[in-house]
Amino acid sequence: MIFYQLWRFVAPGLYRHEKRVILPFSLLSSLFFFGGAAFGYFVVFPPAFKFLLGYSNDFLSPMPTVKEYFSLCLRLLIAFGVIFELPIFMVLLAKMGVVNAAFLNRHRKYAILLSFVIAAILTPTPDVINQCLMALPLIVLYEVSIVAVWLLGRKRLAGFQAEEK
Repeated sequence: MIFYQLWRFVAPGLYRHEKRVILPFSLLSSLFFFGGAAFGYFVVFPPAFKFLLGYSNDFLSPMPTVKEYFSLCLRLLIAFGVIFELPIFMVLLAKMGVVNAAFLNRHRKYAILLSFVIAAILTPTPDVINQCLMALPLIVLYEVSIVAVWLLGRKRLAGFQAEEK
């Protein structure tokens, strides 16, 4: 609803060609965010919550509050929603001329390392399983980004060369 209200505010000030670019970008961005949030909730949240409940023994029984439950859930949903925006962000950078597919291919090993560092920072639990459950989708999304940049960057490059002639 907030996005709709923002669109209704901004849309009258945009030219037709700007609307044609923003509308698919917004829809894809929302789709990727909700897909990431769903992945976080259905795939990552159960083992993360199980890990937190695993601290029980004969003397300790875990009793998470609703606040703690929702805090963990919300952090995972937002974190996964944001990391699933990586292909959209990379295509945007490619359209601006900051990156290209060759650059992303050359720096793949740094992206893999950075994926694990980001996963270690963003996961709310300290276990390695949840870190891997965040880092592996980041690596896959990086590969998807390379393909998307190659496909969309090539079209931009062809149009750019035609303008120079």
